[in-house]
This record gives sequence, C-alpha cells and structure tokens, in this order.
Amino acid sequence: QVQLVESGGGLVQAGGSLRLSCAASGSIKKIGVMGWYRQAPRKQREFVALITGDDRVNYTDSVKGRYTVSRDNAKNTLFLQMNSLKPEDAAIYYCNAGVISTGWTYLEVWGQGTLVTVSS
Repeated sequence: QVQLVESGGGLVQAGGSLRLSCAASGSIKKIGVMGWYRQAPRKQREFVALITGDDRVNYTDSVKGRYTVSRDNAKNTLFLQMNSLKPEDAAIYYCNAGVISTGWTYLEVWGQGTLVTVSS
C-alpha cells in the first residue's frame, strides 16, 4: 500500500502565496512522475503541473510563471509553490504519483486533496 497526503492548503488573498506539500509513504520502491491536479466546483479535474524523476517539469499554461513544482526524492515529497494567486486558482488540489511498490507492482496513487481558497 502507498499513500499520498497533501498539506498546505488554506485561505489566501488574491496576489498571495501558498506552498503545498505531498508526502508519499508505504511500500515504495521508486517514485516516477509526480504531479498536481485541481478541481474547482462544478468543473472537471484538470492538470496543473508535473515533475519527472530527473526533475523535468511541465505546467498548464494558466500557471506558468506563477507556480513552481519541485520534489525531494530523499523524503518522497512533492511541493507546489503558488505565487500571485488568483480567484480562479481556487480549487481542491490533488497530488498524483506513479509508484513502483516493493513488490514490483506499478501503482497510480492519488491523495485526498487539499483545499485552496483565494479571496478577491
């Protein structure tokens, strides 16, 4: 079993910053691509950012220049630094990871989400 636990969400004013974290734990052999997704009310879940095992990154256009994704492989932790937040960034943010378990099984794992609220 592998678990992802997000933290760092909260209420922030427009223009402010938040830093999300996602800690992976359990029967982990290796973690590959890790990513962030978000889901606003009455909208579908959408891709936000990802980072590969060798630190290549990709972002959705709407967050480029404002968000920075990073990871600490030694601690199996993913981060998302969010700056210049806008009301339209408000959503539940979910962590996702592709994991090779200690039993050499590939797992796609999701966290439970953390709520980001941006006031205008």
